[in-house]
Amino acid sequence: MSILTLKPLNDHHDLLIAPVGATLSLQGTIAIPGDKSISHRALMLGAIAQGETRVKGLLLGEDPRSTAACFRAMGVGISELNSDRVIITGCGLGNLQEPADILDAGNSGTTIRLMLGLLASHPNSFFTVTGDNSLRSRPMSRVIKPLHSMGAQIQGRKNHTLAPLAIQGRQLQPIHYHSPIASAQVKSCILLAGLMTEGKTTVTEPILSRDHSERMLKAFGAEIEIDQETHSVTVTGHPTLIGQEVIVPGDISSAAFWLVAGSIVPDSEILITNVGINPTRTGILEVLEDMGANITLENQRIATGEPVADIRVKHSPLKATTIAGEIIPRLIDEIPILAVAAVFAEGTTIIKDAEELRVKESDRLAVMATQLNKMGAKVVELPDGLEITGGTGLKGGEVDSDTDHRIAMSLAIAALNAEQSTLIHRAEAASVSYPGFFTSLESLLRI
Repeated sequence: MSILTLKPLNDHHDLLIAPVGATLSLQGTIAIPGDKSISHRALMLGAIAQGETRVKGLLLGEDPRSTAACFRAMGVGISELNSDRVIITGCGLGNLQEPADILDAGNSGTTIRLMLGLLASHPNSFFTVTGDNSLRSRPMSRVIKPLHSMGAQIQGRKNHTLAPLAIQGRQLQPIHYHSPIASAQVKSCILLAGLMTEGKTTVTEPILSRDHSERMLKAFGAEIEIDQETHSVTVTGHPTLIGQEVIVPGDISSAAFWLVAGSIVPDSEILITNVGINPTRTGILEVLEDMGANITLENQRIATGEPVADIRVKHSPLKATTIAGEIIPRLIDEIPILAVAAVFAEGTTIIKDAEELRVKESDRLAVMATQLNKMGAKVVELPDGLEITGGTGLKGGEVDSDTDHRIAMSLAIAALNAEQSTLIHRAEAASVSYPGFFTSLESLLRI
């Protein structure tokens, strides 16, 4: 018997989860898609390196496909995307071709924000970049402001803050940028722009954000300096970047759904293989363990400079916690599914300092509060977070992903423990970062 029904409706796919009357658990071993952040960076650095880059484990979601399409349009040879091997024939630093048409970043904020650093620093080339309806409403000023201070020439809607954006590439000057927020996208954009400057470009953050760019830039041959005390990263301009073999670990942001599912669904035990456990990304593990989750790391190892492990999770009663402060940048993408964990934890969980979630693919604070409350939860939306009273259970109901992949998957996990059926509108949004998520969920279900 299956409790999942995915059906097309009006150009979208709705998901019906009907656990009514079923005693279910989640059991088995699962491999998750490649890390989205690392996949983007492997494509971009492979594109501007000399020679051939081979990538194994690339995420096959819509966002990396947007990155690949943009760089193909700028003359980079990128083979058909698959998880076994992608071959990138790099054009060398500073040699991207002026595209004949508008570059389309789709729904991917990482694509457009990181790419802006490369395009703005390409002298004598003109680029226009856009995205889908959601991306065109997301703020770009956080990267355009520092790029302008480097001498970039970027124009766009709403006083040059929204896509579509027109970029006239030019020779930029190195800067020391003190970022008001801890953002890997901001940091990475500036570092990529700094590759084409004469001298050293430095980014200082209030807290060090995820460091995939620094690790991969080093692996490709860039000169990177890191100051842990001041939360600063420096790149020296005009390095010789050489194509590499890149192994992309599983995305801990994707593993997070199974970590919470295994924790909240009774009698569950899931082994998630080959998960990246970069210290700048493991806030989800620390919070769940603080909530009482039964999580163990097995077979820890290093793959292409990134720490990797298999993660085992078993069902365990959870207790409420407070999620705030310096840990937020290390789990910002996992807050929607942590909100689901909080619904099933005893006590009141407070999430603070997470206003960044209001400018993601959706306003994730507002959407999660609204949709979980529709299912019978007790969630209060705060200006920078959520207050969730747990232990009250969920009834089910009719909810909507708001075309946000992390919302769609979080609601699906919540629905497993609901008393009645849940209908999730626009569930196909999950494919942005996790193609096959619902197939994987079905494979783990034991009824």
